[in-house]
Amino acid sequence: MKTRVLTGITTTGTPHLGNYVGAIRPAVAASRRDDVDAFYFMADYHALIKSDDPARIERSRLEIAATWLAAGLDPNKVTFYRQSDIPEIPELTWFLTCVTAKGLLNRAHAYKASVDKNTEAGEDPDAGVTAGLYMYPVLMAADILVFNANKVPVGRDQIQHIEMARDIAQRFNHIYGRGHDFFVLPEVVIEEQVATLPGLDGRKMSKSYDNTIPLFAGGQKHLRDSIMRIVTDSRLPGEAKDPDSSSLFTIFRAFASEAESTAFRQALVDGLGWGEAKQVLFERLEVEIAPMRESYDALMARPAVIEEILQEGAKKARAIAVPKVAELRDAIGLRSGTMVASPANASKAAAPKGGKAPRFASFRDTDGSFRFRLFSSEGEELLLSRSFADPKAAGVMQKRIKELGSVSAVLQVQPQALVLEIDGEQVGATPAYDGEQARDEALLRLRGALDQLAAQE
Repeated sequence: MKTRVLTGITTTGTPHLGNYVGAIRPAVAASRRDDVDAFYFMADYHALIKSDDPARIERSRLEIAATWLAAGLDPNKVTFYRQSDIPEIPELTWFLTCVTAKGLLNRAHAYKASVDKNTEAGEDPDAGVTAGLYMYPVLMAADILVFNANKVPVGRDQIQHIEMARDIAQRFNHIYGRGHDFFVLPEVVIEEQVATLPGLDGRKMSKSYDNTIPLFAGGQKHLRDSIMRIVTDSRLPGEAKDPDSSSLFTIFRAFASEAESTAFRQALVDGLGWGEAKQVLFERLEVEIAPMRESYDALMARPAVIEEILQEGAKKARAIAVPKVAELRDAIGLRSGTMVASPANASKAAAPKGGKAPRFASFRDTDGSFRFRLFSSEGEELLLSRSFADPKAAGVMQKRIKELGSVSAVLQVQPQALVLEIDGEQVGATPAYDGEQARDEALLRLRGALDQLAAQE
């Protein structure tokens, strides 16, 4: 069974070498693991808290998407999307807001830091504090919980937000679950080994210090010019240099092999001049960056290609978010008048009058394989299984479905149908429905039937 891992990228700046080494490169490598179901999203709603410059937000969204794709993120293997393309996220944010204690938000580090700064300056404690900043932890919780992410990799400064997401999820489960948990409690993954690169002035490379080396922006010439501006000491060519105190060596080592790093270290100790050392660093960076830059430039020249990739990612994401929010709407009472069964009452689900209950009907297909259908208590076909090599395997899957209940069921929403997945594999699909309303009503009936089956187990 795959572990769902979710990572957000705030869209407020231009990616630099530090972003690449510390976040992008390791995340892309992790996304290629077979045991990971990776979700990467551009947190453009979050960006609105930090910037009110529309042009900057728009440009950053494009640059960051192109950067991740050029760095090797495969949209066919991961779910890559923009936060703002998933309307279920702000809807869930409101649901969660209504169960989140104000006292919990009062303790958020970012809010407290703003209040403390204002107090020290003799201003009103909430001067300049927007509701967006205050509600940031709830939006982040919605980002995570709408997809039931198992793990969220963050730096230590973000641990509190994951803990708050767990608190909010538990509160919602307690109020509306009635024995069922709507949300998986996310686990924090501390990025202890994240590489931190020094910037032009020797401090941590950061936009806030204005000491960054852009990854792609400005092209090869700008990369070389930036490297030539890295601050070094006054030791002359021929004098031994200390590699361990050199920003050049730290950056070089983040891109080079052990053998290359050893050779560069020795060259510095032997008196390599700083100018030559910077050229060596530039040439080594180009080996890794040049091919990615070529892909980046091609993507930036064709924004429609990026948009298509993101829209496809949004479809994949919404296939999970839509049924999740539909389930939650039902649980909190915002249900359709056509609803047959409620996940909130799953533990109390019972067969209708007359003793009828949902049932399976097995059959042998024309190709010799075995399949089954799930019928509602009224006789409506709700699900047709995939093919199985033998009747025993089909029977085992029927038992798995009976044990699911609507809360644990993963139902992917397609334009006209629904697909049931177990352990990441498709096990059955509904008939095709005429329009979204008919499909969504069928979703409720199918969830009701799953609850009735689970109640019988």
